[in-house]
Amino acid sequence: MQQQYDVIIAGGGLAGLTLSIQLKKQNPALSILIMEYRDTIAPTAAHKVGESTVELATHYFREVLELKDYLEEFELPKHGLRFFFKTNNKAEISNRVELGPRLKLPTPSHQLDRGTFENYLEKHTKELGTEFMLGARVKDVNFSPEGHEVIFNHEGEEKRLTARWIVDATSRFSLLKRKLKFEKAAPHNVNAVWYRVKGVIDIDDWSDNLEWKNFLAPKLRYLSTVHFMDKGYWLWVIPLGSKNTSIGIVADEDIHPFNTINTYEKAMEWVKKHEPLAYTKVCPPKDELLDFRILKHFAHNSGRIYSSERWAVTGEAGAFLDPFYSPGSDFISLNNTWLSDLILRDKAGEDITVRAEIYERTHLRWFDSWLPIYQDKYKLMGNTQIMVFKIFWDWAIYWSVPCLLFTNKGFTDLKVLKELFVAENSLGRKFGDLNKRVQDLFIEWQPFEHEIFSGRYIDPLDLNYLKAFQQGLETKHTSTELLQKLRMNVNILEQVAAEMFRLISHEVKGTPEDMKVNPYTMSLDGTTDTESAEALPVNREIRKEVQKMWFYELPDVIPTAAEESF
Repeated sequence: MQQQYDVIIAGGGLAGLTLSIQLKKQNPALSILIMEYRDTIAPTAAHKVGESTVELATHYFREVLELKDYLEEFELPKHGLRFFFKTNNKAEISNRVELGPRLKLPTPSHQLDRGTFENYLEKHTKELGTEFMLGARVKDVNFSPEGHEVIFNHEGEEKRLTARWIVDATSRFSLLKRKLKFEKAAPHNVNAVWYRVKGVIDIDDWSDNLEWKNFLAPKLRYLSTVHFMDKGYWLWVIPLGSKNTSIGIVADEDIHPFNTINTYEKAMEWVKKHEPLAYTKVCPPKDELLDFRILKHFAHNSGRIYSSERWAVTGEAGAFLDPFYSPGSDFISLNNTWLSDLILRDKAGEDITVRAEIYERTHLRWFDSWLPIYQDKYKLMGNTQIMVFKIFWDWAIYWSVPCLLFTNKGFTDLKVLKELFVAENSLGRKFGDLNKRVQDLFIEWQPFEHEIFSGRYIDPLDLNYLKAFQQGLETKHTSTELLQKLRMNVNILEQVAAEMFRLISHEVKGTPEDMKVNPYTMSLDGTTDTESAEALPVNREIRKEVQKMWFYELPDVIPTAAEESF
């Protein structure tokens, strides 16, 4: 073992391992040491939460880290996110409104057994030349321009090594955040418990209704990340490649207090009360569990991420929002992409001061812009019509901007980032403002929406604009083309937001179904701008798409001369 490294990574979990591989793929000469406090291999199927990937992280794992062959051979494919909503008869799954793709998605994703996956990543990064030290707990760091001194315990002794870069990947231990005091709370008070059970659980077996069972091809529901939802909570069922199954409860503290789910016995009583069918399928005797974990108020933010003084945080050592929509691996992918770019440029002798500031500002702004997707939204989970609109909106904003940026390397393109985020009226700011306005609209809508629906199936890819966003993720663009495409996508989002508002406002307030709407002022309180040049007229094609999400009787629409197609 050498005494000085280019990079020392404190923490050998998903964030630290993938960062090391990304760095080694781009510069094999880098000397990297990972220090991991666990002293054995990661246990299979009984390790960490975060098994489900979505499009951005999938691209990172498959294309950036070049793990496509491993993922396809050893981990399960994933058939999207699948949701079952509130019903008057939860003893029969076929009664519930079901939302999810009915065909295999064009862009692949995976269900990960985190123990198996992280053990492979450890093996792979060692093959690339990374040194890996088990049983090493980093205690402190002394910062110096000549090289940071890392103080750690290993084999019963205190030891010291030096590194040009120190990266904190210690998850919630948050070594640097605590040392440098840049902790920052996130106003999202939600808790989680989860456990792994032995064997395959296929929800197609949960009903004898043959019409429902045969509506989808075999294993499509099984290979989905399945969500059972009602007010204040969702319960997940996720298959693992080890032929075991991950089960989890995520619940709003104000509606389902942590002390009602924080032991296995309490959690099972909670499942029995709120999801009685799931109770009969996913609640084995305690001695048959592979593990049981709890996490109170898991959301947390960070005041810093990257420093030009050659330190950084990645993964949950920085910020974490919520497991709904499986964004954890996405934030790791973004985090590591910005960080590896800084490390590699610094190694090549480039001054990274400006980039470090821009990347940190962009990273923290993305966290803030994503917070409205989750904050106060668990109270909506018992409202099917609202959640259908919300889920389809959330997918639209995800596929149309951040995913497209990532697959086109836009997050490290300063031309793109400046255009998106630096100007006062930049496209990125508009995107964030529009999303916040729509998320607030869902909250405003909730007091008016009480209908319980049943026996419906709704597929996101039936909406042409959503399908186009998803299918366009792998299309490669120049910087100029990418910015043009992002502007087009945001324009479509504006039209979608206006059409959603017209339907909602007409239903609950009786406003004209053909009124003009400025999507940046939408509100059910009567203050919506319907007169200015920014107010959009009805868009016939977008209206047809939005109406596919609407469960009530559709209003009659008199087309106007100003209608446009997207």
